[in-house]
Amino acid sequence: MDKKIISAAGFFGMSAIILGAFGAHALKKLLTIDQLTSFETGVKYQMYHALFLLFLGLSNQISHKTKKTIFILVVNGIVCFSGSIYLLSTTAITNVNFKSIGFITPIGGLLLIVAWSVLMIHFFKKKA
Repeated sequence: MDKKIISAAGFFGMSAIILGAFGAHALKKLLTIDQLTSFETGVKYQMYHALFLLFLGLSNQISHKTKKTIFILVVNGIVCFSGSIYLLSTTAITNVNFKSIGFITPIGGLLLIVAWSVLMIHFFKKKA
C-alpha cells in the first residue's frame, strides 16, 4: 500500500508542477486573471495533497486500514476538486461548457476535508 501511495504522491506532485508551468507560461496569454487564479488554486491544492500523500505513505504511525481510507479520499478529492477547477477555468479556450460539472468542485473539497479529519481522528484515538 505504501508503494502505491508514494507513487500516487509522485504522480500528483509531478503533474502539479507541469500544470503550474503550463498555466504560468502557455495559459497566461489565453486566460483572464480570474481564470488563471482559479487554475492556480487547483494546482496549489493538488500539490498540497501530493505532499499529504507522501507523508501518508512514509508514516509508520498510521494503520493500513486508515491509510487506505485516506488514500481513496485524497485521490478522489484531488480529481474532483482540482480536476473540475482545471476544466472550469479553461472553458474559454476549450469552447466546452463545463459549468454543469461545477457541483463536483465542492464535493472534491469535502473529500479532502474528510481525509484530513480521518487522519486527525486516527491520532486522537491512538494510544500514546
